[in-house]
Amino acid sequence: MPMPVMRTATMTMRIMITAITTTVTTIITATNIMIMPRMIMGTITTITTTGIATIPTITTATSMLMTTNEPVAACDLAGREAAALYRLMTWLSPAFPVGGFSYSSGIEWAVEAGDITDVATLADWLDAMLGDGSGFCDATFLVHAYRAAEAGEEASLNDVAELAAAFVPSRERQLETTSQGRAFIDITRAAWDAEGLDAMVAACRTPLVYPVAVGVVAAMHGVPLAPTLHAFLHALVSNWISAASRLVPLGQTDSQRVLVRLEAAAAATAHRALNATLDDLGSATFRADLASLRHETQYTRLFRS
Repeated sequence: MPMPVMRTATMTMRIMITAITTTVTTIITATNIMIMPRMIMGTITTITTTGIATIPTITTATSMLMTTNEPVAACDLAGREAAALYRLMTWLSPAFPVGGFSYSSGIEWAVEAGDITDVATLADWLDAMLGDGSGFCDATFLVHAYRAAEAGEEASLNDVAELAAAFVPSRERQLETTSQGRAFIDITRAAWDAEGLDAMVAACRTPLVYPVAVGVVAAMHGVPLAPTLHAFLHALVSNWISAASRLVPLGQTDSQRVLVRLEAAAAATAHRALNATLDDLGSATFRADLASLRHETQYTRLFRS
């Protein structure tokens, strides 16, 4: 049976001499002792030596072992960083129940129309959506919602929320982003509530779209903005690819290839959004906007948008 991972602890010896002889030569070899994590173990060692006068000398050595609760390395995450990472991985996981799996953001119609047929066409379509369409717009709204909530500027947050809701190009995309935003707020308030979150939500006179909801919750929890934005864009792209993998269809490896190809685009979009003003908002993905409009009347559908 394989041994569990163990650490090496330094042994400190406390020596008690019970008899003294003249001209005693003693050789003691001390070795490190392997101990289990979070355990304290002691060892009693009896060493018998013989001096020139042939009088036995008894030496009792009691080992004092340290515990292993100390950090493994200096590069470990600090408590605040670990908590932020844990929450981001939870909130933006496909398992977080906001219903993202039921929306395709118009990709279903693009597959039906023949615009998306393989890895290359999917990557091109999503690259445009990410950098020149809803990806950039949603990222910018998240940034400004986060900063307004962090500063406690309720009027500014309401303005961002209203503009974000007005920017959605179709009824189905409106359903998609407001449903996910409402679910995200409801679940985090029930399970991950934070001081001031209720006040920020109440300050908005319009339902919060998904990126605004994520920005507000992250700000109220003190999760840093940049990691929040990158995690949001990764989750957004992953959900698009997940929908396309069922529609084209694509295998799991091909889906990962698309995700790899969009890594640089996601990072570039995050950088632009962090430095963008609300005046920089705009979309040039007309075909994707038409796809979300035409999906409403598509004959057979797997997705809600």
